[in-house]
Amino acid sequence: MDQETLTMVTEFYFSDFPQFENGSLFFFIPLLFIYIFIIVGNFVIFFAVQLDTRLHNPMYNFISIFSFLEIWYTTVTIPKMLSNLVSEQKTISFIGCLLQMYFFHSLGVTEALVLTAMAIDRYVAICNPLRYAIIMTPRLCTQLSIGSCIFGFLMLLPEIVWMSTLPFCGPNQIHQLFCDFEPVLHLACTDTSMILVEDVIHAISILTSVSIITLSYLRIITVIMRIPSGESRQKAFSTCVAHITIFLLFFGSVTLMYLRFSVTFPPILDKAIALMFAVLAPLFNPIIYSLRNRDMKDAIKK
Repeated sequence: MDQETLTMVTEFYFSDFPQFENGSLFFFIPLLFIYIFIIVGNFVIFFAVQLDTRLHNPMYNFISIFSFLEIWYTTVTIPKMLSNLVSEQKTISFIGCLLQMYFFHSLGVTEALVLTAMAIDRYVAICNPLRYAIIMTPRLCTQLSIGSCIFGFLMLLPEIVWMSTLPFCGPNQIHQLFCDFEPVLHLACTDTSMILVEDVIHAISILTSVSIITLSYLRIITVIMRIPSGESRQKAFSTCVAHITIFLLFFGSVTLMYLRFSVTFPPILDKAIALMFAVLAPLFNPIIYSLRNRDMKDAIKK
């Protein structure tokens, strides 16, 4: 096609959201309450850790950072979903779409790295308790936290810059709940074989984190099972239950979403996975950390 005859796309349309008169309010109200709960719950956890000196240790610092990231991670997508449920236009600008992808995935990668740091912290605490204070120093924890943020936001930058150079000439309908790499790349009016490269990059980063966390917790469980006292064994295991649950929720949904390569799901299942990944997993974070941890419950009450 002659390049001069192309009409470049300046906005994308979310075609799969129901119209207001077709019952979108039925989805709007629960999603709004879920979003409010995520924001309030994670802010409560964040401030509880910051204000209670008993929780000023590496494990709770990582939890507070993860909760803070969850606030912005959900804010990147859910308000736009809510807007699409009550708006007639249901559109997003080209730049807005790129920014949504960038911040959504950058925050997601940062969260994955923080979860990895949390697994390393639990590994040192349980498998090498006598040297825990020497190894997990405040300086190292700060370095891990800042390093996770820097790497998370730099890793996605080349991919977003490359996508910003692609021509989009129509159609402009995104069949997903938010802007994501694969649905947007399929709309480009050029060779999109780079999707495979993008899948490989995501797979490597996801599998690296999953491998480190899995090996850490396997070693932790092995050590815990060797503890002779049943009470001590239960106490040691209870410190890891919340972390393992969040790990399974987060990386389980990530795996279904981004480690399927050429495997295609029915559209309704595709959106259900996206909803679990972007909404439901963050919803359970404040519930799990507040209900499964006595110190956290005491700090929240205080």
